[in-house]
Amino acid sequence: MKTVNEVSKLTGVSIRTLQYYDQIGLLKPAEYTESGYRLYDDAALEKLQQILLFKELEFPLKDIKEIINRSDFDKTKALEQQIELLELKKEHIENLLNLCNYLKTRGVRKLDFTAFDSSKLEEYSRKAKEQWGQTAAYKEYEEKSKNWTKEDRSNMMADFSKLFEEFGTMKDMDPASAEVQAQVKRVQDFITENMYTCTNEILYSLGTGYASGGEFTQNINKMGGKGTAEFVFRAIKIYCGQ
Repeated sequence: MKTVNEVSKLTGVSIRTLQYYDQIGLLKPAEYTESGYRLYDDAALEKLQQILLFKELEFPLKDIKEIINRSDFDKTKALEQQIELLELKKEHIENLLNLCNYLKTRGVRKLDFTAFDSSKLEEYSRKAKEQWGQTAAYKEYEEKSKNWTKEDRSNMMADFSKLFEEFGTMKDMDPASAEVQAQVKRVQDFITENMYTCTNEILYSLGTGYASGGEFTQNINKMGGKGTAEFVFRAIKIYCGQ
């Protein structure tokens, strides 16, 4: 058995994230001590590994929860897909390294942009989502987006971005204020109208991703300025009663 602190050190997953996974029923500890401390066995760690694999494929937590709890979930197939994805990422990074080393050693211009091509990774992720993504939310999104044109998709994302730009103007406000909370509601309503039914559970999961420090955080901070993503997450936490 490992404590939540030991699991965090072993996996790099923060204690706060592990606590949140427990709260939403995504990853329950094997047991709790009399003092309420979480303890994880090998089965729980294996499940955490599966969660992290699907996060690499950019699945939302709600979908991951549904997928790994399916009776027909194939662990071997999931691992094989992850190996293939990592091989593609390795190839992509090696191409970039080769280009950088060429430019460094030759000291000449090389107008070659093939090293930046990530289409293989994108196509692989798309296919994986087709296989695993048949959750209720995914099906709803597929239905709503099936007739979208490229222009429709672009306009929708532009409108979504504006919501975060507006959040950027509110960063000095109290995240619990009526105005900020109304802005959170607009985000939730926008997702429900254009993508899938955004429950408070899904919204909180999205908020966690917004403040995770990855690409989500970077993009939101570009829209609203530094600190916007973290501010949005604080507002969402209050909205969802967390």
